[in-house]
Amino acid sequence: MSEKSQPRMDIVLGLILFVGMPVALYMALIGAPTEKTMGDLQRIFYFHVPAAITGLTAFALNFVASLMYLLRKNRWWDSLALGSAELGILFFGMVLITGPIWAKPVWLVWWTWSPRLTASFILCLLYAAYLLIRKSFEDPDRKAVIAAVFGVIAFIDAPLVWFSIRWWRDIHPSPMLETGGLAPSMRPALGICVAAFLILFLYLLRRRFYLETMRNKVEWMMRRIDEV
Repeated sequence: MSEKSQPRMDIVLGLILFVGMPVALYMALIGAPTEKTMGDLQRIFYFHVPAAITGLTAFALNFVASLMYLLRKNRWWDSLALGSAELGILFFGMVLITGPIWAKPVWLVWWTWSPRLTASFILCLLYAAYLLIRKSFEDPDRKAVIAAVFGVIAFIDAPLVWFSIRWWRDIHPSPMLETGGLAPSMRPALGICVAAFLILFLYLLRRRFYLETMRNKVEWMMRRIDEV
């Protein structure tokens, strides 16, 4: 992410979001057909699932960036890993909020310790711990290395979240896109919402990456001043 292309790309992404988000909201709240059993309550699906996909994408990017930092020792990758972890928690937090809101009327409970819910909760805790680890060390190089190692290990839980309803009995329904449980008329709304969430993630990640890069430069300059 070069500094020269930053403003232009951010403007383009901002314009896409300015148009795309209202379209996604329209499709989720009005355009998609009403589900026969749950009625309008099912429309939470168009926020819950895209947030989960985006959150897992962020954690996967954190894994790649952490691994690349351990191999290259380049702070560029460390900044990318940090931004991905923060946004992953943001989007997965949306999952953990919208899930109980949807679950209470349907399952009659706010929460149950099913394999997927338990793995999802642990995943959020792991990346919250990742951020705490970064706050626990003052030396930037040591902090980056320890955080990268933890980021690689923490991602082990992500496949458990994704495959849990395929491997074990769970209160969640089976994957609807794979089993045909999602009506074809609902798929355009889901696709648009997923795309909107992913573009939002990319926009926020670029902004967070830019801020972290500037912070690293300021820290480097302050260290140089102290040395003089």
